[in-house]
Amino acid sequence: MKRWSLASRIVSGTLIVVLGALVLLSVLVAAFTRYEVTERLDNSLQEVAERLEFVIGELDKSDQGSVTPGGQVARLPGVNRRTLAYQIASTDGQLEVRSQNAPETLFVPHLETGFYNLPEFRVYIAPSLSGHHYILVGEPTFHRNEAVRRAILISVLPMVIFFPAIWLLVRWRVRRAMQPLTSLQHEIRSRGGANLAPIPPLDLPEELVAIHSAVNLLLERLKMALSTERAFAANAAHELRNPIGALLAQVQILRGMLQHSEHEERATIIMHQARRIGRMMEKLLQLSRVTSGIALTENRFDLVPVIRFLAQELEREKGQIIELSGAPHLMIRGDMDAAGILFRNLLENAVLHGSSLQPVSLAVTEDSEVLISNDCDPLTPETLQDMEKPFVRGTTDAEGSGLGLAIVRQISLQLRADITITSPAPGRTRGIIVSVRFPPDETSAGIRNQM
Repeated sequence: MKRWSLASRIVSGTLIVVLGALVLLSVLVAAFTRYEVTERLDNSLQEVAERLEFVIGELDKSDQGSVTPGGQVARLPGVNRRTLAYQIASTDGQLEVRSQNAPETLFVPHLETGFYNLPEFRVYIAPSLSGHHYILVGEPTFHRNEAVRRAILISVLPMVIFFPAIWLLVRWRVRRAMQPLTSLQHEIRSRGGANLAPIPPLDLPEELVAIHSAVNLLLERLKMALSTERAFAANAAHELRNPIGALLAQVQILRGMLQHSEHEERATIIMHQARRIGRMMEKLLQLSRVTSGIALTENRFDLVPVIRFLAQELEREKGQIIELSGAPHLMIRGDMDAAGILFRNLLENAVLHGSSLQPVSLAVTEDSEVLISNDCDPLTPETLQDMEKPFVRGTTDAEGSGLGLAIVRQISLQLRADITITSPAPGRTRGIIVSVRFPPDETSAGIRNQM
């Protein structure tokens, strides 16, 4: 689903309303302008008809019997197609005088007072004061339409021209009004496991003050809960490891005392179970620490020494060869302890579930990827998917708690690492290869480019 911006929706909604109002206003202004211009032009026709009364006075003094066919033509300089045309006719329809741009026949055959719309002229007919003549004044239609269009354009064009300016001003004003909300958004987005500090006071409107207070309260409660959980995990690790260690030590002493007796086997079973309880307790404490968000930090460290130390430690404990190769350094961001827990679990799984005849391979690539592979029977996709669930183990007799991959998945999410498990290994019919890809560190990438 496409996300939408509150500022964009306010701007678009406001502009739609403004544009609709401008369109309606433009239509009303255009109609009013057309009406006013038409009225003024009609008044001009009436004024011209009134000024032609002096010509009728001269006609009344002249001989009524001498009528020129097509009427006498009054020729004036500067007449063009935009000039008003006029005709003077007798009451019986005889054309007596006309302007040089008027037709030789009457504008309107039936002489009645009023306005008439013709294809080429807008005509006004008025009787003379003497009652012996009619005055016909015509304005070219194209000139009238041109005048109306220009008047409408002058009235409406500024609205059209200023619409982009209105859009920019509305957008600027809305963005500025939304700035406090944007600041609150950035502050909330920057909060996480590595930053639970309260949001500082902002110049927020009244509607956002309650959200600001609620977020700060939530952050405070979350910080308190995480601190309590981390303290519990640390205290539990200290309080539980000591009794279990003491129990295991006593069982080992008891087993030594019962050697070559009928109770030696039972002491061995108790020792193995005590070790299993210790491993289970360690995994549970790791899971508790992971779920509390210990990896949500932005500390920058070199991962290669960490995995090298873990590989050497497991070689001593398990007697399994772990071959480390690849890049000498891999800078990542996160918590070093959490990264150690992640690779400790992955290496333990590789050692416990792999063949003792083949070494475990650990390779660090230049593109921020760590590859761990071992030799074992291939696993089905269903088994690989179920193995990431807590307390779920594959079909194996090796010791384990079923929590290793669940812990790994939790830490990888906090470190923003992408984990891929493939079985069988590419190009082989056996084995498992685990790929841990970290987001590239800009500083280390820059150093490599300079080298």
